[in-house]
Amino acid sequence: MTVLTDGMELYNSRLAELNDTHGRFTEMDAHLVYGKDVIGASTDYMAELDYYGKKRIHNLKYFTWVEQQGKTYDEIQAQWYEDSYWRDIRQSVEPLDSLITEFNRMSGATLG
Repeated sequence: MTVLTDGMELYNSRLAELNDTHGRFTEMDAHLVYGKDVIGASTDYMAELDYYGKKRIHNLKYFTWVEQQGKTYDEIQAQWYEDSYWRDIRQSVEPLDSLITEFNRMSGATLG
């Protein structure tokens, strides 16, 4: 895993570059990478984070959240200091999933 601080749309040029270099990334490729690099990862490639390591990763989002997406610094602080922030986010998953499903149905988008 890695920390991706930008929205996926900002990685499209990198994906195009990788497709040009290595060919299209297929579903089979995804299975192979998952097995090798996620399931097969050893602790050599992992870090157990202490408070400062977690805080360092948390602080990576300042530029993309505040300067690019218009979120507030107070919201970033709430994510770190207020347990209720994450409980509230979890409670909104089902309603958001329903809205996404409805949007996909209306737009003709298919999943999978």
